Amino acid sequence: MKKNLYIQFETNFFDRIINRKRIEMVHLVKKNIKISQIKNLLDIGTTEDSSARSSNIFCKMLDKIKIHKSISNQKIKNKRFKLCIKKSITSKFSKEVINAFKSDLVISSATIEHVGSFTNQVSKVENMISLSKKYIVLSTPNRFYPIELHTKLPLLHWLPKNYFRKVLLLLNMGYFADEKNLNLLDKSELKKILNIFSQKIDYKIYNIRFLGFVSNFLVICKIKKN
Repeated sequence: MKKNLYIQFETNFFDRIINRKRIEMVHLVKKNIKISQIKNLLDIGTTEDSSARSSNIFCKMLDKIKIHKSISNQKIKNKRFKLCIKKSITSKFSKEVINAFKSDLVISSATIEHVGSFTNQVSKVENMISLSKKYIVLSTPNRFYPIELHTKLPLLHWLPKNYFRKVLLLLNMGYFADEKNLNLLDKSELKKILNIFSQKIDYKIYNIRFLGFVSNFLVICKIKKN
């Protein structure tokens, strides 16, 4: 049973919260996209973690879509996925891979904050666009939620990013101090990434709230027709 690499002090309590918020996001996706018209789904950043109920919840709840595919930096053995490749979403994709994995709906749940630098985050979205025929859905935590849900630390992540990483090193959280493992986004940074591709997508950002504060962002993008 594999544990989530990106969560510090993982507990059932926090997983229940995460699961509830992700279910809320899936309902928003179903409200805004006609799932009956989606023939295939590509999941970016699939996990082999089977210990958390929130793992791969988008795929679980969108099981009426007949064909599921996966691109992940993990080796995915889950039989749900008809086609899998172990590959970083920020790397270059050949035409053959794009053609094989291109799908009506491309989703990425809480992974953009784990791909590294801003440049890598842009590359991730660019690749998602190339791999999508109709829609893209991505979610990410809000940097300015009072509690940083990966480390469980309050408010410290509101410091400039370089200072926050120094604090994490002092707290013996070196894994999360490395930008390649955790690079949180606020709404303005997320918009900055999406606006780079304004000629290719239309998008809307939904605020997901917990205890009155915006805890996550859900982005639903529609691919513009050429």
